[in-house]
Amino acid sequence: MNIKPLYDRVLVKINSPENVTKGGIIIPENTNQEKPQEGTVAAVGTGKLLDDGTIMPLDVKEGDAVLFNKYGGMELSLGDGDYVFLTQNEILGIIE
Repeated sequence: MNIKPLYDRVLVKINSPENVTKGGIIIPENTNQEKPQEGTVAAVGTGKLLDDGTIMPLDVKEGDAVLFNKYGGMELSLGDGDYVFLTQNEILGIIE
């Protein structure tokens, strides 16, 4: 399924938390784990629609690793993972 966000919306694939430490210890899944706050931009809209009718391009692009607010956006599950729909304003920063 292909989803194309509209205007200033961004579709971000949520990075799943690591279940194995660097030393090889397996961490069991716990329902009290923190929600991941970073992901990879999967799709972006055309840009923010301004009051004068022009469209301002977005600062993020497909493939960018981003940090986002823990409780922002709308989550959805697709066949290949979990995603969240955000506006560009809900993205805190780009990981370089």
